[in-house]
Amino acid sequence: MQFFPGAHPLKLTTIRQSVLLGLYGSAALAFAPAAFAQNATAPAATDATIQSVNIVGSRRVGNTSSTDTPVPVDYIPLTKAAEQSGQFDLAQTLANISPSFNSTRQTGADGADLVDSAALRGLGSDQTLVLVNGKRRHTTALVNLFGARNRGNTGTDMNAIPVLAIKNVQVLRDGAAAQYGSDAIAGVINVELRKDLGCEAVAGFGEYSKHDGKNWLASAYCGVAVADGVLGITGEYYDRGRSNRSDPGSLRIIGDTKSKNETVYLNGEFPVGPGKLYVTAGAQTRDASSAAWARGGIGSDDIPSRNSAAMYPGGFVPFINGDIDDRYGIIGYRTRIADWASDFSQTYGYNRMRYDIAHTLNASIANLDLINGGKGISPSQFDAGGFSFRQLTTNADFSRFYDDILGGLNAAFGFEYRKENYQIFAGEPGSYNDVDGLGFGGNAGSQGFPGFQPGDAANRDRHSSAAYLDFEADIAPRTKLQAAVRHERYSDFGSTTTGKVAGAFKATDDLLLRASASTGFRAPSLQQVYFSSTFTDFVAGVPMDVVLAPNGGKVANAAGIPKLHEEKSKSYTLGATWTPTKAISVTADLYHIQIDNRIVLSGRFDADNYPALGAILQNLGVGQAQFFVNSVDTRTRGLDLTASHRTNLGAGKLATYLAMNFSKTEVTGVHAPAALAGYEDVLLSERERLFIEQGGPRRKATLDFDYTLGQLESDFRIIHYGPQTLGTFSGPPVPNQYYKAKTSADLAFTWSFTEKTKLTVGGTNIFNVHPTQQNPDETDNGFKYESVQFGLNGAAYFARLSHKF
Repeated sequence: MQFFPGAHPLKLTTIRQSVLLGLYGSAALAFAPAAFAQNATAPAATDATIQSVNIVGSRRVGNTSSTDTPVPVDYIPLTKAAEQSGQFDLAQTLANISPSFNSTRQTGADGADLVDSAALRGLGSDQTLVLVNGKRRHTTALVNLFGARNRGNTGTDMNAIPVLAIKNVQVLRDGAAAQYGSDAIAGVINVELRKDLGCEAVAGFGEYSKHDGKNWLASAYCGVAVADGVLGITGEYYDRGRSNRSDPGSLRIIGDTKSKNETVYLNGEFPVGPGKLYVTAGAQTRDASSAAWARGGIGSDDIPSRNSAAMYPGGFVPFINGDIDDRYGIIGYRTRIADWASDFSQTYGYNRMRYDIAHTLNASIANLDLINGGKGISPSQFDAGGFSFRQLTTNADFSRFYDDILGGLNAAFGFEYRKENYQIFAGEPGSYNDVDGLGFGGNAGSQGFPGFQPGDAANRDRHSSAAYLDFEADIAPRTKLQAAVRHERYSDFGSTTTGKVAGAFKATDDLLLRASASTGFRAPSLQQVYFSSTFTDFVAGVPMDVVLAPNGGKVANAAGIPKLHEEKSKSYTLGATWTPTKAISVTADLYHIQIDNRIVLSGRFDADNYPALGAILQNLGVGQAQFFVNSVDTRTRGLDLTASHRTNLGAGKLATYLAMNFSKTEVTGVHAPAALAGYEDVLLSERERLFIEQGGPRRKATLDFDYTLGQLESDFRIIHYGPQTLGTFSGPPVPNQYYKAKTSADLAFTWSFTEKTKLTVGGTNIFNVHPTQQNPDETDNGFKYESVQFGLNGAAYFARLSHKF
């Protein structure tokens, strides 16, 4: 999507220093000082532009002020975050800056403990498209299940990219499927990587107030001149320790997972012939470990079905260890063909997760050993299998600006071909086998996480192709109009066409009115279509196979589950920006998002809650079954507000920033397939409905005060989270879990020894605020509160040292 050699595929525009502080959302205040120091190219006292900034959401090239953008965009420079933030990974960094962005670390949620899911505007994690340098980034192989927010969703692992490698993050808070394709229902996040000259190193340490969850960070960036271009190289080692908030004397471990990340990223651009060659390559290996539910010791209800007296007489906690590999690469070439700026690129993405279950046992193996005269011993570690996802995306994009049509017309068109592969790997037999055949409930397979069976194994492919047209014009001196249309065809479910119109009207020199309307879609992920998991449960001592049945398989077909197809959306925004002075900026945007046929994971169907279907399942050797189905309609309404102000205060400078998001998602309809008609309460229970409607808080606000006096900078940030209501296992008349509104605060001090060396010390959640306590028998993780709002770990303290070479 490049328009001339050296241009970026997204909008190239100019941002004035005052506007950069105020207009583009969460970084406007929080990280502006460091961004100015790095990016300034003109005297601050003049009205000249200081930096060309690429903004997601437009393909126009020109010197248009950012105040003219027809859709809301948060522009977040990350230089300061990399040097001074109390959060060491990208997801948590953004969650503490952007009100519309939510990411909460899970606990007791199996694989979802190992990868932080993230979402915009209270929608699902797979309804936000993530780009890197304007190119689609792959999702993870993981489907969030069993206790996770965003359950049934896939998502993008934001933490696979080191913060020091990032120049800025742009958050487009508007539906953009017509511009960028599937997944962009809630919006688009574009991560722009660094390729500036110079070197920098950052070292950090942090821990919770209970002296656990120790974090160690060592990160370095170096941009070097190569072949008349620049190659930026980032390497990072991040060691995150386990935390535990369980009650004294409990076997449970409730808190952050243990994780070691080793990451390297390259990003560069080089002149070749009449154009420029650009490359991006990234790789991360992550060794993560999550604590599963504890198994009781001698005398507990878990004996003899889930334990062995010879191995763990006092009980044990199984560990779900994840070996995660993530790879990403882009190679492309920008040039001119006649009067058209052209960009040809190939993107590669790969994510693989394999499970190794440790400090565990297969109780059926231990029991058989005991029957045969042994001590009752089982292996204590199993390869439980795993899954992978690979994505190849080919793009050809063309753009041309006509300055003699209207007040200026930018025309763009392009083509995309994408190929995807999803695999499930079976574990070793001991990770899933029931070898004693005695039917003790839940004794088969590795405790904590039963392995994938050979019947679950899959190797599935699909491909899609797309074409788009995009226009942006100044139809009058004060009026801008955008229009886009996109057609996509998928090999597995068919085709879809989406469109978008957006406009901006400059009512006065200070006031801009803007609006947009669009249709959108999200293709069912291969993970949702083909994920399969089989495990054994026992009812009255009788073994019963439970299947999470893949779409199109014999179990799903026998149950009358139709083929998955795309979710469809309609999105509307209406907003305004007000910039009365260079020091003040205010934005407000209302939005309405309607999604039809959202894909959800059903409840369990069996002979008790649906006798006719239960009989069909039993004939197939299945006792209970769950399915992914297109069955839910939702409506999301909300308001985004931002306001910023800069002033001199005493001998120093104070920058103040306020950002708020109000969002409400409601399930407006449940449409069961014909075979499940009348059983909507099983298909979507109240508990599952509340996860959709209130998986994230319905309001969030950030108020930040940044004061600089000489070599000392202080930053005080208040983060408010609205209440949440989640369901219970028992259901009515047991009351739902109600989490009261909570307010957290972060405080940091930075001392600049020189222009190149800085030390930051501070704390996050300094008042040690926790979620509202609940009945642990009714929570998803079996603890006294869920990992909601800002998490469950409490206060933390940190120190960072940065140096530029």
